[in-house]
Amino acid sequence: MNDSPMNGRPMNDNLAERLCFLKRVVEREIHHLRYSSDSVFATPFTEEHAARLGEDEALAEKVEAYTSRFYRLQDTTGDKLLPLWLRALGEKTGAVADNLDRAEKLSVLDSADKWLEIRQTRNQMIHEYIESPQVLADALNTAHDYQEALMAFAHAMLSDAKRRNLLE
Repeated sequence: MNDSPMNGRPMNDNLAERLCFLKRVVEREIHHLRYSSDSVFATPFTEEHAARLGEDEALAEKVEAYTSRFYRLQDTTGDKLLPLWLRALGEKTGAVADNLDRAEKLSVLDSADKWLEIRQTRNQMIHEYIESPQVLADALNTAHDYQEALMAFAHAMLSDAKRRNLLE
């Protein structure tokens, strides 16, 4: 057992190991997302850029990497790190919306509603871009606007876990 506090109880070693593992994963995902973001948004991403993805394979690969990395970080943070962090704190976990509300109350997330908007944007990038260059351009630019909030949420949970001695 780990001696780290969890509402007065020691934290399960497996939980501590998973937190450490997810910390490494999230840090790597943030690094790769920043790289892809710098590549896709070196100049403003417009509807015209989105419309030529069929002919510009290099740009298409950059956009695909960005959307994939954004999706992966959002998934890892909201669906894996958040419930694990809550369990490490001794909190009850539930549906995603309940977990997000709890994260907001614990001051690691600015807005649960904003997180759900980020998820909707992620879904637009992945599912709707084939039919509409405008939807893709809007979704990519919105994701880019939300990117810092996404990373801040992950960092806030990791920082909180470290402050509580749940991470090395």
